[in-house]
Amino acid sequence: MIGFPKIGSKIDEIRIDGDLNVFRKDLEQYAAIGLEAVEIPLHGLDVIRNGLLNEKRLNLVLEILRSFDFEYTVHSPNPLNLMEQWNSALHISVFRASLEFTLAIGSNILVYHAGRFIPEETFPIRNENNISRSVALRLMEIEREHLLRLSEEYPNVIICIENARPYLFHSPYCYGERIEPLKEQIEKIGRPNVRVNLDIGHLYMASHFYQFDPVEAVKEVHQFIAHTHIHDNFGGTIYYHEKIQTHQIPFGRGDAHMPVGWGNIPLAEILAAYLPSYQGMLMMELRSRYFDYVKESKENLVFLLQSMTSANRPISRYSLFR
Repeated sequence: MIGFPKIGSKIDEIRIDGDLNVFRKDLEQYAAIGLEAVEIPLHGLDVIRNGLLNEKRLNLVLEILRSFDFEYTVHSPNPLNLMEQWNSALHISVFRASLEFTLAIGSNILVYHAGRFIPEETFPIRNENNISRSVALRLMEIEREHLLRLSEEYPNVIICIENARPYLFHSPYCYGERIEPLKEQIEKIGRPNVRVNLDIGHLYMASHFYQFDPVEAVKEVHQFIAHTHIHDNFGGTIYYHEKIQTHQIPFGRGDAHMPVGWGNIPLAEILAAYLPSYQGMLMMELRSRYFDYVKESKENLVFLLQSMTSANRPISRYSLFR
């Protein structure tokens, strides 16, 4: 694997659900299968409570992490939203606590979901699915102001803004559903430590929903990509209330977060669009139902990377995994 990005996997926040014994066991499993990196979910460790970093809990987590030789990245809590209009001070406090945790564990990567004009948490109580352009632009300006200040306060942490998945009916709820507005937001912030976390699964779903070429989109933003979430799906978009994977998979729908090679994403073509200049790692982000397949996903990804460099010919993803 010399010359390839480090391969890691996220710890699933739902799977561990605050249980540090499960957390340790999952890290042990990842070490056993030879992963080099792990993404830590703050929202699975109960280490931030009401906006503040809990020192006692942090020390327990640090004690566990010191037992392993992984490179760590951090995922901020999913609901964190710098466009929050009703309790923005709390969200900023959670963001600062996330940055403090990132530094405490010796990491320099913090993933943050792009700000949502319409938070997913409010979908069930809203009877409309749009906001005015002027409001959207103002919310993006507010997010920029917060990110500029936070990135200046914590220059040693790269804040990686993650592109979003689309939803039937409620999209566009987030500027990050499309790559171009995400790129523009980062350019306007103008900070070297505010970059893109490319979620390839979300990208593929959005390319189907908005009808754009995912490879060309990545080429446009490649210089800003500092981190990658890699997983597989079939590209089908769902309504927000559709949660049961066993109902979605037969129809190729939903943000499946399946092992690499199980879906239809043209991974080789997308990766080839930015890996030559990429300095980050490839973080597999599988749902907890696929925990027993993390090893297979890693092997598929290694094979894919090796195949991409073994010959100067187009690669069929189906020839790799079928």
